[in-house]
Amino acid sequence: MIRVELPIIVLIYFFVLLAALLSLSILYEWRNQKRKKEVLRYRVHCTICASIFEDKTEAELIRCPRCGSLNERQKTGGL
Repeated sequence: MIRVELPIIVLIYFFVLLAALLSLSILYEWRNQKRKKEVLRYRVHCTICASIFEDKTEAELIRCPRCGSLNERQKTGGL
């Protein structure tokens, strides 16, 4: 039988709990960033009237529903 003192058991428990919380935090942030990127993927900002709208097509030129001008789809980088 392996003898381990109580402070060592508490320390091991603390580090395991801390590692689990850190892993959950990293997973949550990763999923949150992925969700934000998906939302921004279809968002288009009109250069003429400054309205923001969604377009789920894959077209490079999108017509603004407010003013009718053609807008180029911006690439979302960094997220």
